Amino acid sequence: MDITAAILTRCGDNQRPYGAQAPLSLRTVQLDDPRPGELLVRIDAAGICHSDLSVINGDRPRPMPMALGHEAAGTVVAVGDPEDTGFAAGDRVVLVFLPSCGQCPACAAGQGYLCPHGAAANGEGRLMRGGRRLSFLGQPINHHLGVSAFATHAVVDRRSAVKIDADVPVEVAALFGCAVLTGVGAVMNTAAVRPGESLCVYGLGGVGLAALLGALAAGAQPVTAIDPSPEKRALALELGAAQAVPPEAAGTLPAADVVIETVGKAAVLAQAYATARRGGRVVTVGLPNPSEMLTIPAVSLVADGKTLMGSYMGSSIPSRDIPRYIALWRAGRLPVDRLLTSVSPLAQVNELMDVLVEGKAVRQIITPF
Repeated sequence: MDITAAILTRCGDNQRPYGAQAPLSLRTVQLDDPRPGELLVRIDAAGICHSDLSVINGDRPRPMPMALGHEAAGTVVAVGDPEDTGFAAGDRVVLVFLPSCGQCPACAAGQGYLCPHGAAANGEGRLMRGGRRLSFLGQPINHHLGVSAFATHAVVDRRSAVKIDADVPVEVAALFGCAVLTGVGAVMNTAAVRPGESLCVYGLGGVGLAALLGALAAGAQPVTAIDPSPEKRALALELGAAQAVPPEAAGTLPAADVVIETVGKAAVLAQAYATARRGGRVVTVGLPNPSEMLTIPAVSLVADGKTLMGSYMGSSIPSRDIPRYIALWRAGRLPVDRLLTSVSPLAQVNELMDVLVEGKAVRQIITPF
């Protein structure tokens, strides 16, 4: 079928402002039917994340051309295997950016977010079942993290979809596929925050503010937020942070039991590491440019008993965690709808990337229809 998708042809070397230069071009492309084990999904809402921006600016090299977008909610249109009883046309789903094979040692250990087969497929721009389902004038187009959600429709692996109730607003549901899964998961799964522990969050984008909400839901106290944006700091205070300070004031803060770094800069991670108390836990979810190196006092890992942990996709099992986080949202304990900055049409995707670069947005949602 013919669909509309936002296609990127160059990774890096894209000049700003993106609204004027338009590195993402809306094209009519061809989408193949889903194979067994895959779903055809109508995209109802997609979130704009720094992981999309990092492909445009070259921080995360990916094969080109590529249809971007990885955080989304949609509706199943068709199932590739007619005997698949797990999904049916009309099902509402949240799409997640890392499929897992379910059979490798990582998956067997409950660490599907570390599945090497899913990571390899994402790195090569293909789907888990092999190959690509998108093309333009006969030339294949790569998939972004198995989703490619800046489009009217997508074909995804069934293991990239989690079924949800139909009454969750689509613009809220989309957030659970990346921002909430990553931020809340970093707190609850990776750091395993306990009630009464102090916690500090570096960076107040969608993932950082989701981590803040997750910390409050987990009973962390006090929770401190660090970000250069006065508007984001004000929002953090509204959401329940005990204090919110700019980066230059971070050195005046008391050492924290747990520190979550979401910025994706090695220098910020080093600062976050220094903020943790002796015996503290530091969790990083940011994705720096691969060329950046982290420098910390090696002796501190032993002498200060600190723990430094990476958290990919919030160390989450999507089929378990997305329903759990939606339940917390329903109960009013995880008000992720407060993270929404705007809802805009797909045609404005380039201008919205400029807003993201300028730090003026938490989570922007685009609707293809």
